[in-house]
Amino acid sequence: MELFEYQATKATASSQPLAERMRPVSIDDFIGQHHVVGKETLLHQAIVNDRLFSMLLWGPPGCGKTTLAGIIARETKSHFIQISAVLSGVKQIRTVIETAKDQLRLHHRKTILFVDEIHRFNKAQQDAFLHHVEKGLITLIGATTENPSFEVIAPLLSRCRVITFNPLGDDDIRSILQAALTDQIKGCGRLNVSLTADAIDHLVRIGDGDARTTLNNLEIAVELACGAARNHGDEHPEISIHLEDVEQALQQKALSYDKSGDTHYNIISAFIKSLRGSDPDAAIYWLARMLESGEDPLYVARRMVRFATEDIGLADPFALGIAVNATDAVRFIGLPEGELALVQAAVYLSTASKSNSLYSAFKKVKDIVKKTGSLAVPFHIRNAPTRLMDDLGYGKGYKYAHDSPDGFVAQTHLPEDLVGKEFYQPKSIGYEKNIKQRVETWRSLRRKADHS
Repeated sequence: MELFEYQATKATASSQPLAERMRPVSIDDFIGQHHVVGKETLLHQAIVNDRLFSMLLWGPPGCGKTTLAGIIARETKSHFIQISAVLSGVKQIRTVIETAKDQLRLHHRKTILFVDEIHRFNKAQQDAFLHHVEKGLITLIGATTENPSFEVIAPLLSRCRVITFNPLGDDDIRSILQAALTDQIKGCGRLNVSLTADAIDHLVRIGDGDARTTLNNLEIAVELACGAARNHGDEHPEISIHLEDVEQALQQKALSYDKSGDTHYNIISAFIKSLRGSDPDAAIYWLARMLESGEDPLYVARRMVRFATEDIGLADPFALGIAVNATDAVRFIGLPEGELALVQAAVYLSTASKSNSLYSAFKKVKDIVKKTGSLAVPFHIRNAPTRLMDDLGYGKGYKYAHDSPDGFVAQTHLPEDLVGKEFYQPKSIGYEKNIKQRVETWRSLRRKADHS
């Protein structure tokens, strides 16, 4: 690179936000998402060996989807094109296709098309490059925060591998913060800035697994601290940023649940245990403590949705709806108006009948799936859409439940090696008592049929 090019690049980089400057440029520098980019994963090998396949990167904001696409752009020999579904339409897609054809014809290079926020493309726009993905003219990499099953057309979805990203863990966010603080070129290292432990803890918590948000918040705090130092006439100060500095910069107080130093996790634990212990008074108290200290109300709502399925389940089928409705209400009207929706949900959940049968059943099933692998689907409950499948015995012997007067037939539906296994054990509590009676009757009839 020529000198003037280097200086121009450096000037451009210095004007970029910290989050943009700190994006890793190689797969080995990528922090987090080890299940996706770890050295033994399929995707890591595909990138290293330049054998990319069409994929959809699905995950929350700031978890590394766009960063990974940038790494692929640098490490692949293919022609790389990036577009945003927000700004692009069918015309732009057609231009991309023509460019891909030229690259293949003139340079014998494949084309990788990265589409950010692909869920914003409508059906016609997705159809525009479906054929070219199918034929291999372009390798599609789409990034989305929405469930691809609902936002991507089925033909395109079937031609892509869905790669699921998780919110970054606290340790990952700390590593990203540390890298930004020490990097002398792209980060804040040249500013001689340090953060106290409680300041870092606050940045990690309010970042909520989002690297971009966390780095943006760090940049604001650093700029404010450096500005204050310059106003005092310090030329090259050593700047230590404390919790109160971060709070002032971000206008968001740290959680200070009480003076004894209880943590965020202790309070949410107390809240959940109060719900589980059927204590509405305690549940309201801990809820108020969280909201008054600035906790994200949607975080509390999400935990109540989880509680409704894990600790109540079918003992009270209305519990999940109450929790979801409270979440929607808070999302719709915010705080303080939405506080009572959370209170209503907390009281309902704490006074509802409790059962962890669903949680226990699914845990057992997941364990046995890991142990037994891909057991064959019994022939009598297989689908037979073709003559060949029918001739092979697919669907043979299947009994249609609605043909029975009481809507039940005693036939097995589990793989042969698991016949007789009973995972779901309903309790004699609340509405689940009715379910228990029905399930026990059906299981008894199945056992008799199996024995005969």
